[in-house]
Amino acid sequence: MLDELPIPLDRSAPEPLSVQVADALRAAATGGVLRVSDRLPSSRALAQRLGVSRAVVSTAYDQLHAEGWIAGRRGSGTYLRTAPAAAPPRTAPGAGAVPETGLLDLRPGAPCTDAVDPAAWRRAWRAAGDLPAAARKDRAGEPEFRVTVAEHLLRHRGLVAEPASVLATAGTSAAVAELAAALLRPGDTVAFEDPGYQRAVGAFRAAGVRVLPVPVDDDGLRVDLIPPGVRAVYCTPAHQFPLGARMPAARRVALIEYARAAGVFVIEDDYDGELRYDTAPLPLLAAMAPDVVVHLGTTSKILTTTLGVGWLVARPDITDAVLAHRADTGTGPSLSGQRVLSEFARHGDLARHLRRLRRVVPPRRALVVDALVARGLPVLGDDAGSHVVVQLPDAAAERTAVAAAHERGVLVNGLADNHLGEPHRFGVAIGYTAPSTAELATAVPIAADCLA
Repeated sequence: MLDELPIPLDRSAPEPLSVQVADALRAAATGGVLRVSDRLPSSRALAQRLGVSRAVVSTAYDQLHAEGWIAGRRGSGTYLRTAPAAAPPRTAPGAGAVPETGLLDLRPGAPCTDAVDPAAWRRAWRAAGDLPAAARKDRAGEPEFRVTVAEHLLRHRGLVAEPASVLATAGTSAAVAELAAALLRPGDTVAFEDPGYQRAVGAFRAAGVRVLPVPVDDDGLRVDLIPPGVRAVYCTPAHQFPLGARMPAARRVALIEYARAAGVFVIEDDYDGELRYDTAPLPLLAAMAPDVVVHLGTTSKILTTTLGVGWLVARPDITDAVLAHRADTGTGPSLSGQRVLSEFARHGDLARHLRRLRRVVPPRRALVVDALVARGLPVLGDDAGSHVVVQLPDAAAERTAVAAAHERGVLVNGLADNHLGEPHRFGVAIGYTAPSTAELATAVPIAADCLA
């Protein structure tokens, strides 16, 4: 094997051949191809194999000997003297002997890609690929995309929005980051659901904005506990993340009245508002109060993360501020995802996909709920969205359940990970959209055992 060591030589390179030979042997040692005590070919044999003079190899060996890599043994040959230890195999923190990629993943937040019609998906990509390459992009988004989103919001979310009020985004977190940069200053404060969506927290904090926790009850964000002096309020009223509550009409009215009186704006993250299985969704905050509400939506929960696009709907001064920020920074969402979504919607495939989701997902949710209830576990959350929550009494019980499930090959998400400060709600969120029905049938009983 050592006689076949790869030692590429470039006779047109400025480096001498002896340097190239030494570099190749040194790389073989650091890369693990050569190991300590391996015997190297003789200088004569290696020179013959490489088609160089023996002096070239001898010079390379002399250099490596001087550096301490190799040593000669009288009457025996030349041997590798030292080499770095091999790097340990990489494992996920706390994963033990089971690699995280091999686990059944019940964490929330991933879409049901099984419901995507492959033929419609291919058709949309082909049609998008037939469009001419763009030399410049509209920072507000492709006109066809903005029309598509406006029609989608009207038909599926009851929001009347002119395409001019719609901006394409790179997703919810990206939109939050843009709003923070365009409308807020470092040191400003934002009221935020606690527990809540931590990626949005990260987007605010990256812009230097302080995020203040506001407790959540069975009706969502507690408007009466919003701290004074905040510049904005972030919430997920259609399906509070992660606890799953739906903000009722009275709480929505209270939030709108607060925003108008305090002169703040509300960021409505409608991350999976299309996914209701019991009753029709309540009117969007943006439909009730477009003067104080910025509406955010995304394709990553209802279709796929592949597109990397979402939308923002707001009053003109807010969209103008975001566009000015994009012009200053040269940023903006990718065109490809916008074009594919527009083509996917053009012939009704997006609407058919949403109808299919509402058929495919409820049986999966029922499978999860039935398995949990059978073990006597209380299940939180409306009949909506893509996950349910099992509440646990304390942090120790949560850590034990998450670790036990992990040990048995199942990933679940603890509520403690979703708090801004000291955790005060404990339990596990279980997603049911991304896994197949067969995977759910295997993973959910294991999770239920660990929780019980």
